[in-house]
Amino acid sequence: MASTIHPSYDPDLARVEPDDRLVALARTIQARDPEAETALKDGAVDWARFGETCLGQALYRHRSVYQNASDAPVWSHLELSYFRNMVSADAILELVVNAQSFGMNVLRAEILLTTPSSFILPRNWQGSADRPERQASLEYIHVLPKYLNEYRDAMREYCGPAASKLVRANRFGTFRAMETAAVIYRDPGLKIEWNQIHLCELNVDGFQGFGKEFETALREDLPEGAGFSDAFADLGRMRTVPRWTLNDFVVEADLAVGQGCRSAP
Repeated sequence: MASTIHPSYDPDLARVEPDDRLVALARTIQARDPEAETALKDGAVDWARFGETCLGQALYRHRSVYQNASDAPVWSHLELSYFRNMVSADAILELVVNAQSFGMNVLRAEILLTTPSSFILPRNWQGSADRPERQASLEYIHVLPKYLNEYRDAMREYCGPAASKLVRANRFGTFRAMETAAVIYRDPGLKIEWNQIHLCELNVDGFQGFGKEFETALREDLPEGAGFSDAFADLGRMRTVPRWTLNDFVVEADLAVGQGCRSAP
């Protein structure tokens, strides 16, 4: 691998680390009618009902598949609920235990933790819903368990610094890499597996994948002659990407997520 990148810190960006104790409850959902989406939207807007440790919720609607390595049907929505320290019992009771209802099925519910140095957003984050050229990129990634520590190192040393530059330049809205700490519900019929979710708001026009974007962002920091093959080649042997989707913004009530966190590189 290439030499580790050591960028300067930027007070205008927030970097959330695992010891900041930010956790997210993610629900993969199939909403079968508009009324179900309306109920999901209303619930996300009313996120304050989960108490002061809740930092907000966001809801994304599937638009298209960017990359697919699975024959499993595509779900309709992903919902992320952010909490400080731990997910509240009330949230798990409402969103997981009592969640199945007419018109909607929860296919998977999981607890996510931030990937080291790879959860980046502006401190003045206001969402991307008013940027019609942007869509929410959601990568569902499966890292082989024996490579998890090595994968985290690669994210910390290369992907995080590159993402920080791209968020700072407003090329990306945010870059939020999260890994599965626990799956607390899974529909028996869900025939797809992952242990990482990466969220990024981007303009798909001219977008050729994160590898190209990261290489461009890091070009001036890499040693002379080094490039994508040096910094990222090992990711292919560590992981697969069973599904990568582009999504519409339904609710972005997550403006408080980056407040109070450390400055980002």
